[in-house]
Amino acid sequence: MRKPRSIAFHLVLVFFFFFSLILILGLFSIWRLSDFNRVSADIRDQWLPNTRFLGDLNNFTSDFRAAEGTNLLLARAADFIANQQEMAKLDQSIAQAQRGYETLGHSLKEAELYAQFCDQWNGYRKIADAIVASSPSERRTDAVDIYMTSSQAAFEAASETLAKLTEHTVSNALEASTRAERAYGQARWLIGTAMAAAGMMLIAAYLYVRRSLSVPLLGLSACMRELAANQMDIGIHGTERRDEIGEMARSLVVFRNNAIELAAAQRSLAYQASMLEEKLTQERRLAKLQSNFISMVSHEFRTPLTIIDGHAQRLAKMSETAGPQIIQRSAKIRSAVLRMTSLIEGLLNSTRLIDGQLYFHPASFDMRALVREACRLHREISPGSQILEDFSAEQLPMEGDPKLLFQALSNLLSNAIKYSPGGGLIKVTASTDEDKTVVSVEDRGMGIPEADLKKLFSRYYRGSNASSIVGTGIGLYLVRLVIELHGGVISVESREGEGSRFTVRLPSHSPWRSSAEQASSEIEVADRAG
Repeated sequence: MRKPRSIAFHLVLVFFFFFSLILILGLFSIWRLSDFNRVSADIRDQWLPNTRFLGDLNNFTSDFRAAEGTNLLLARAADFIANQQEMAKLDQSIAQAQRGYETLGHSLKEAELYAQFCDQWNGYRKIADAIVASSPSERRTDAVDIYMTSSQAAFEAASETLAKLTEHTVSNALEASTRAERAYGQARWLIGTAMAAAGMMLIAAYLYVRRSLSVPLLGLSACMRELAANQMDIGIHGTERRDEIGEMARSLVVFRNNAIELAAAQRSLAYQASMLEEKLTQERRLAKLQSNFISMVSHEFRTPLTIIDGHAQRLAKMSETAGPQIIQRSAKIRSAVLRMTSLIEGLLNSTRLIDGQLYFHPASFDMRALVREACRLHREISPGSQILEDFSAEQLPMEGDPKLLFQALSNLLSNAIKYSPGGGLIKVTASTDEDKTVVSVEDRGMGIPEADLKKLFSRYYRGSNASSIVGTGIGLYLVRLVIELHGGVISVESREGEGSRFTVRLPSHSPWRSSAEQASSEIEVADRAG
C-alpha cells in the first residue's frame, strides 16, 4: 500500500476523522432524541388532552347531576332560575369538553365507548330536562321519583361508560409514558455507548498520530542531540517514508555522513598541521643554520678580501717604481674586491630581509651615481649584457639608505639580464617628476603573463613561464620591501614575449623615519606570515 506523501495528509485525515465522528455522533443523538420526542409528543398532544377533557366531563357531569338534584329542592322562583342558569353553564361546559375531546384522534375502542357515552348522556339529558320541566310544586313528587329511578339509572350508565373510557385513556397514557421512559433510557444508553465508542476512536486516533508523527519526530530529535554530542554510530529510522518526516530522516542521514567525513577531515587536518609544524620547525632550523653559515662565510671572505685590497693599495703606492701596467692591474684587483664586497653585503642584506632584521641607515646621496654604479657592476658581472643608461640630469639628490637601494636596483638589473636570453638590450633611465625620483629598468626579454602580474611581488612567487630559469622568488619581494621602506612605489608593465618595464618612484625629500618604521613592521608581519 502506498504511504501518504505529507504530514498535511495525516492531519487532514485526522481532522476529517474527527469531523466525521462528531457529525455521526450528533446525527445519531438527534435521531434518538427525535424518537424520544415522538413518544413524548404522543403523551403531550394525545393522552394529556384526552385525560384533561375526560376529567372535565367527569367533573361537569357530576356537577350537572348535583344541580339536577338541587333543582328539586328549591322553593323560591329566584333560586330556581339561578339553578337553571347554573345548569345551562354546566351544559355548555360539557358540550365544550365534548368538542375538545372529539377533535383528538382516538382508537376504535375509544370511539365506541365515547359514542356509547354520548347516547347514554343524551338519554339522561332528556330525562333531566323532563324533571326540570316538571319541577313546580304541583308535580314535585313525580319529579323526585323520576330523579331517583330512571334519571339515576341513565346517569349511572353514562357515568359508568365515561369511567371505562377514562380508565382506558389513563391506561393508554401510562403505556405511552412507559414507552417514553423506555425510549429515553434506550436513547441515553445508545448515546452513552456512542460516546464511549467515540472516545475509543479518539484514543485510536491519538495513538495513530503519536505513532505516525510524534514518536518519529521525537526519535529524529534524539538522533540530532546524539549527533550534536559527536555520537556518530547511531541508526536513523524513517528514511523509507514518503512524507516530510522521511525527508528529515534522509537529511539527517546526509548530515551524519557529512559529520563523519568532517570528523575524518579534521583528524587528517590535525595530522597534516602537526606534520607542517614539524616541517616549519625544521625549516626554521635550516634557515637559522643557513643564516649563520652565510654570516660565517661572509666574515671569512671579508678577511682575505681586506688583505687583497691592502696589497693592491701597496701596489698602487709603488707607482713611482712600478710600471703603469702594475698600477692598472692593482686598480682591477681593487675593483674586483669592491664587487665581491658589494655581493657579500647584498647577500647579507637579503638574509636579513628574510629574517626580518633589516637595518635602515639613511643618508643623503646622488641617485644618478648610485644607478650608474649598479649598471657598471652588472656590466662587469655579465660582460655580454647590453645596458644603456639614460639620465635626464647631472645629479639626482635624495635621502635614503644607498646600500638598500643599490641592492634593489641590482636585483632589478639582475632579473632583466637573466630573463633576456641572448644578451638583449636593457635600458635604465633616471629622472625627476615634481618631487619624485623616477628610475625605470626596461628589457626586451620573455615578458610576464598577465595572470601573474598581480602576484609578482609576493614572497616566493615566480612567473608561470619562468620555471625553466633558476630563481628563488624573493628578489622582487625584497625590491618591494626596500622601495616601500623608503615611502615609494614600484609598478610593472609587461607583455609576454615582448619584455617588461619596472618603474620605481621614490620621494626625494620624504619623511623617511615614519616610512621606515612602517615598512619595518610590515617586514616583521610578512616574516611571521611566511
